[in-house]
Amino acid sequence: MNAKAPLATKVGWSDLDLRAVDTTRVLAADAVEKVGNGHPGTAISLAPAAYLLYQTVMRHDPTDPHWLGRDRFVLSAGHSSLTQYIQLYLAGFGLELEDLEALRTWGSKTPGHPEYRHTAGVEITTGPLGQGLASAVGFAMAARRERGLLDPEAAPGTSPFDHHVYVIASDGDLQEGVTSEASSIAGTQELGNLVVLWDDNHISIEGDTQIAFTEDVLKRYESYGWHVQFVDWTAGGEYREDVDALHAAIEAAKAVTDKPSFIGLRTLIAWPTPGKTDDHSSHGSKLGGDAIRGLKEVLGFDPEKTFEVAPEVIAHTRSLADRAATERAAWQEAFDAWAAANPDRKALLDRLRADALPEGWTEALPTFPAGKSVATRAASGEVLSALAPVLPELWGGSADLAGSNNTTMKGEPSFLPAHRSSHEFAGDEFGRTLHFGIREHAMGSILSGIRLHGLTRPYGGTFFTFSDYMRGAVRLAALMGVNVTYVWTHDSIGLGEDGPTHQPVEHLTAVRAIPGLAVVRPADANETAAAWRATLERTDGPVALVLTRQNVPTYPRGEDGFATTDGVTRGAYVLLEASSGTPDVVLIGTGSEVQLAVEARETLEAAGVATRVVSAPCLEWFAEQDEEYRESVLPSAVRARVSVEAGIAMSWHKIVGDAGRSVSIEHYGASADYQTLYREFGITAEAVVAAAHESLAAARGDDRSASAPGTPTQSGTGDLPA
Repeated sequence: MNAKAPLATKVGWSDLDLRAVDTTRVLAADAVEKVGNGHPGTAISLAPAAYLLYQTVMRHDPTDPHWLGRDRFVLSAGHSSLTQYIQLYLAGFGLELEDLEALRTWGSKTPGHPEYRHTAGVEITTGPLGQGLASAVGFAMAARRERGLLDPEAAPGTSPFDHHVYVIASDGDLQEGVTSEASSIAGTQELGNLVVLWDDNHISIEGDTQIAFTEDVLKRYESYGWHVQFVDWTAGGEYREDVDALHAAIEAAKAVTDKPSFIGLRTLIAWPTPGKTDDHSSHGSKLGGDAIRGLKEVLGFDPEKTFEVAPEVIAHTRSLADRAATERAAWQEAFDAWAAANPDRKALLDRLRADALPEGWTEALPTFPAGKSVATRAASGEVLSALAPVLPELWGGSADLAGSNNTTMKGEPSFLPAHRSSHEFAGDEFGRTLHFGIREHAMGSILSGIRLHGLTRPYGGTFFTFSDYMRGAVRLAALMGVNVTYVWTHDSIGLGEDGPTHQPVEHLTAVRAIPGLAVVRPADANETAAAWRATLERTDGPVALVLTRQNVPTYPRGEDGFATTDGVTRGAYVLLEASSGTPDVVLIGTGSEVQLAVEARETLEAAGVATRVVSAPCLEWFAEQDEEYRESVLPSAVRARVSVEAGIAMSWHKIVGDAGRSVSIEHYGASADYQTLYREFGITAEAVVAAAHESLAAARGDDRSASAPGTPTQSGTGDLPA
C-alpha cells in the first residue's frame, strides 16, 4: 500500500516538496536506527508540520542564522531533536548528511537534544520538557520590549523589529507545570507574536496519555486568554495530513495580534510506519529493521538504502536561501530607512548587539556612606533605580515579591498592557517592570528566553529558599552560559520570624553545585553595588545575587584599614589585613557574616593573634583567578582558617583545609527574630574566635580541640528538633 501524500495544494507544494517531507521521515528512522537509540516517531509524523514552518512560514536566512529580522523557532519537544536537525539540514543551515548519521554521538553537531551554541540555527537548549515553551514566552516578551526601545511609534506589523516566535510542543511539555505558569503569563501579557503548535498525539513513554493526562487542553488555553484552534489529521476516519488546514491556522494565528496563539494538531505518532503508527514503542526507541523497511516501501524508497536523499530534493530545499534573500532585501530596505530616521536608536541597537555597556555607566552607581547599616536587598534596589536611566537594556521584576526583593526601578512603568494596570502599577506594553506572579519556575525560564532573544539584560527576584522552585531553569541557563541575573533575597536564618520553611540553610551549597552559575553574596551596601557592576560586566553565564533581609554594617572603604570594593570582581579579597602583615589565622566570610569575622578579628588581635579578614562574595569568581592572586589572599602557608556563613559548611571544606574550621548551621532554622537565631544557633563572633583558636591548635598539630561541623541530618525545626 501507499500512504496518501499530504494535502498541500493551497500551500503550493510541488512533488519535490512532498518528496522532501517523505525524505524527512526516512532520515529520522535511519538516524535513530544507526545510533541505536533516540526518538523517531514524532520526527516522522511531524515531518509535514516542521517542513511547513521551515520552508513556507518562517522568515529566516540559512546563510545567516543570527539575522536580526528572523523569526524564532523553539523545539520544546527537544527529545524529538531530529524534527529540527533534518529541517536545518534540508534548508542549508550548516548541517550535512554526515551530521545526521552521527546523531547522539561524541563530538557531533546533532546531540540528543538541541543545544544552544552547539548547532547553527538552534536558538535554545531544550532538554527537560516544558522549558522550551516557557522560555519562548520570554522570547516573545523580549521582542516587544526591544520594539519599545527601538521603534515604538511604528504601526503594528510595520517595524523591522516585528517578528514571530514559533514553538513545537508535545504532550509532555504541556504536562509539566512550568508551561502552565508561563502560558498563564503569556495570556495576561497578550503576546500576539507567539504561536505554539501542540503535537496532540496522545503518546508518552508509558503509552497512551489517558492514564495521566485527560484535561481539555484547548479549553485550558482558552482560559489563559489564548487564541485557540484545532487541526485534526485523523478526522473523517482516514488519516490525512492536511497541510493546507494547518497553514491556514497558522496564518489565522498571525493575524491575531492581541493574544498568543495555540494550535492543537492531532497526529498519529510515527505515521505511516507499519506496526509502529500510534504505538508508544516508536516514541523513545529505534523502530527496528522490519518497520523501517515497511516505512520505506510505503513511501516509495529503496529499503536497501540508508540516508537516501535525491540530489534534486536537496537542491530544491536549499533554494530556500534564494527565497530568503528576496525577503531579506525587503526587510533591509525597511531597516535602513529606520536607521536613517533614528540615528540615536541605531546607535543604541549597535551597542546592544555588541553586548557593550555605555561609556561612563559606572558613574551612576551609588556610594553608600560608612556607619549606616543597610540591608543588601535595599542597596540592590537603589543600584537598580540608579542604573535605570543609563542602561535601558536592564529590566526585570519579581515573582510577586517586588516590595521585599527591591526589584522595582523607581518611576518605571510595568511591562503590561495598559488596560491591565493596577492601583499600584501603571502598565505600558513597552514598560520595564516585570510581574511574574507567584511563578518562580516560569520566571527562570522566561529570563533565559529574554536574554537568548538577544538585546536586553533581564533580572528576576524571589526569596532565596524559593530558588528551589526555579532550579531547572537556572541549571539550563548555566548550561547554556546565558548571562541572566537572579536576585535572591532573604538569604539565611536572618529573615527571622517566617521560620524554617522560608530560611535557606542548604541553598548556598546547593546552588554553588551548579556548574557555570556564579553565586554572589555581598557583605555590605558598597559590595552590593560592586557586585552589580561585576555582574553586568560579565557575559559568560548567569549570576545569582544573594542578599540580606536584615541590615548589615557599611564599612569605611579605603579607610581605617578596610579595603575598597575593587576586589569584588575577583570573588574574594583581603578586607582587613593582619596587624603584623603576615596572618596567623585567616577568617573568611560572606554576606551578613563578614561582620562577625570583623568583630572576631578585634578580639583575636587584642589577644596577640595576627588575623586577616577575607570577604569572599563569590567563590566561583575567586576560583577563576590565577594561582598568584589566590595565594595572595589565602596563603597556603597559613593553615589556620575559619569560614563563617549562615548555611551548611559543605562549600567550605576545600577552602579551609584540613586544619580549618567552619562556623555554620547544619540543621533547619526556627521562628524568632534574627538576633535570637544567630545567638541560639552559635553563629556569633565568639564562635568565630573559638573556631580560630581550634584551627590554630590543629595547624600546630595539637588535636585536643579538633572538631568539625556535623553532617546535616537532623529533621524538625532548630528549636524543637524531631
